[in-house]
Amino acid sequence: MGVDLESLSEATSGAVGALLSTTILYPLDTCKTKYQAEVQAQGHQKYRNLTDVLWEAISTRQVLSLYQGLGTKNLQSFISQFIYFYGYSYFKRLYLEKSGSKSLGTTANLFVAAAAGACTAIVTQPLDTASSRMQTSEFGKSKGLLETLSGRSWSEAFDGLGISLLLTSNPSIQYTVFDQLKERLLKNNQGNPSESAPVALSAFNAFVLGAVSKSIATCITYPAIRCKVMIQASDSESEETKNPNPKAKKTITSALYTIWKREGLLGFFKGLQAQILKTVLSSALLLMIKEKITRSTWVLILALRRYLLVSRSLLKTA
Repeated sequence: MGVDLESLSEATSGAVGALLSTTILYPLDTCKTKYQAEVQAQGHQKYRNLTDVLWEAISTRQVLSLYQGLGTKNLQSFISQFIYFYGYSYFKRLYLEKSGSKSLGTTANLFVAAAAGACTAIVTQPLDTASSRMQTSEFGKSKGLLETLSGRSWSEAFDGLGISLLLTSNPSIQYTVFDQLKERLLKNNQGNPSESAPVALSAFNAFVLGAVSKSIATCITYPAIRCKVMIQASDSESEETKNPNPKAKKTITSALYTIWKREGLLGFFKGLQAQILKTVLSSALLLMIKEKITRSTWVLILALRRYLLVSRSLLKTA
């Protein structure tokens, strides 16, 4: 039962961390997504940089539209991080029990993280697609969650699932790097855990390690990230590229071809700085919050378990 409780503690703290970091950085996320979704057409480019998106919202008096889709994004972030952290913790402990090892190797860690990421992507893909369409809609014209999903077929709600499964390597790389750095940092300070709370990093160390690990993962997987945004972008963005058939199904192949034809090799890395800025800050905040919440949650779980054990013993003696 202890294993399940600790997995639950990991999942809850991860989900709360994701919720807070997503809300704080959401305007930056909206600007980044709209910038990534635009493809240069015949030399014309609406957004030359990230600040152009922000200026459009300000000049059209649609600043609040920077938060369009926030509810859906928060729901998706909370569910996805809960599933991911629970799955990662559960699969990790299951592997250690079956193998008899004391720690995960790099290969095993990648496999465990990828398995947890795959489960997360499949469950939350409709919410991920909907939030991307809301963010890339014209300011002030975003639809609600139900209207966004009901306006398309069920299969279209899973647009980008293939890339989402491919991008499970992103958190796999991130958390592998993070765990390895964390293990080395705490190696000399770790005692016998037994019934005590898990050793936690300081807020500053967790922030730095989160930033470093996410930067590495983002640089490696960025071309796939941009293709995913293009596939999930709203039709209003497609119409600006003068596509004669904007409702044609978007695929990985078509996204890759479009980028290569219109923007060249560097197009695959358009918006990389914005992506790193957003994801590094988001991931670092998430992991920093998670480290602190995990410790507090674990203490509360132990206190609750002891209380229940005492109450049970009193009932038996009564």
